[in-house]
Amino acid sequence: MKFYSGFTLRNKEKCFDRYINKSNYTICGFSYGAIKALKDVQKHLRDLKRVDTLQLFSPAFFQNKDKKFKKMQILGFEKNRDLYIDNFINACFYPHPQKDIDHNEDGIDELKELLFYEWSRDELQEIIKSGVKIEVYLGQKDKIIDAVAAKEFFLEFSTVTYIKDANHFLQIK
Repeated sequence: MKFYSGFTLRNKEKCFDRYINKSNYTICGFSYGAIKALKDVQKHLRDLKRVDTLQLFSPAFFQNKDKKFKKMQILGFEKNRDLYIDNFINACFYPHPQKDIDHNEDGIDELKELLFYEWSRDELQEIIKSGVKIEVYLGQKDKIIDAVAAKEFFLEFSTVTYIKDANHFLQIK
C-alpha cells in the first residue's frame, strides 16, 4: 500500500486506517494527495505494474469553483503562508478540535496545482478499463471541498462512501 498525504501535510495515513485497503497493490491519497495517487496509478499502469485499487480520501475537488475563489486562496497564501495554513488545517478538522499535524514545505506551486486540477473523465475511464477499482470517501461536513459536487462527479467511476457528519479527515464524533 502506498499513501499520499494532503497539501502541507505529512504522515496522515493513520487518520484513514479504518478505510485503507492494506494490500500491496493499493494506492491511496488524501485531499491533494489524491491527485498524486491518481498520477502514480497512471505511472504504474504505463510501466505494467499491478494496481488493484485506487482509494481517494476527500479528493481535492475544486473544478466547480470559479477563478475568483481560486485567486483569493492564492492571494491569502502569498500574503501570510502561516496564517493560511493554520486556517486551512482548522477547516480540515471542523467541527472537531484540531490535532497535532506534521507539516511539509508545500508552497504556492502545489496550492495552484490542487486548486486548478481538473479530474478527467477519460483518465478515470482508462484506469477502470485497466481493471483498477476506484473508491472515493467523502465527508458530509467537509469545509474544504464541495463533497456533494465531488460525489456527483465520482459516482460515474467509483464506489463512493459518503460519511454522514464527517469532516475533511473523515472524522465523526
